[in-house]
Amino acid sequence: MASVAAAEGAAAALRSVLSRAQQAAARSGRAPESVRVVAVSKTKPVGVIRGVYDAGHRCFGENYVQELIDKAPQLPEDIEWHFIGNLQSNKARALLAGVPNLDMVESVDDQKIANRLDRVVADLGRKPLKVLVQVNTSGEESKFGVDPSGCVELAKHVKLGCPNLVFSGLMTIGMLDYSSTPENFKALANCRKEVCKELGIPEEQCELSMGMSADFEQAIEMGSTNLILVFALFTVKFQISSIGIRVKAINWNHLEN
Repeated sequence: MASVAAAEGAAAALRSVLSRAQQAAARSGRAPESVRVVAVSKTKPVGVIRGVYDAGHRCFGENYVQELIDKAPQLPEDIEWHFIGNLQSNKARALLAGVPNLDMVESVDDQKIANRLDRVVADLGRKPLKVLVQVNTSGEESKFGVDPSGCVELAKHVKLGCPNLVFSGLMTIGMLDYSSTPENFKALANCRKEVCKELGIPEEQCELSMGMSADFEQAIEMGSTNLILVFALFTVKFQISSIGIRVKAINWNHLEN
């Protein structure tokens, strides 16, 4: 019964958050129906995840390698798993071998992990793996990510030097107090402009990942492609772009008003 209640709560939270995101997308000229959801199921039991899956959801994310390796075989193969945490290169093979339906790694922050993922994908004979380049836009030592000044070089390396990876965009986890002056948004948007110019690709083909719970609607309207929404017991993370809006994590217990 507890798992059923948790799954129902998650579904209700998703509906509410998506409604707000769709409204913000519409205000910024995006199609409200172009919304994809990736519910981050960190620490949540398989039964709860299965309940949300049975309700029609297919995209889930985890940020601990072993937890994802343990969960994935117990759940349907058509789930699109996203790895959203910092990934150590010595765990790349275990992750990719243990989760054949891993769709994306969202936290590539240096050439070492990019090269490792590229080699492992080739060794395992997997289809190319989608990745996001993580950028440290706040300059905090506690945050992972490449410095904005090195963003173009890393993106170029992934795009041109890692044939088994698909460069899909940029992500950042910025400071919590930027809601009134969103420097993080501006910094990542500037990085995208520089990356797309260097790589010769349209900006709409480069996803962004940025925003927090206090400012996710503002971030959408500013062109955000990835938002993190912090609730009391969990984190909700959006990824929004011209090709879609993704909720990267969800509070399975309750939703902020």
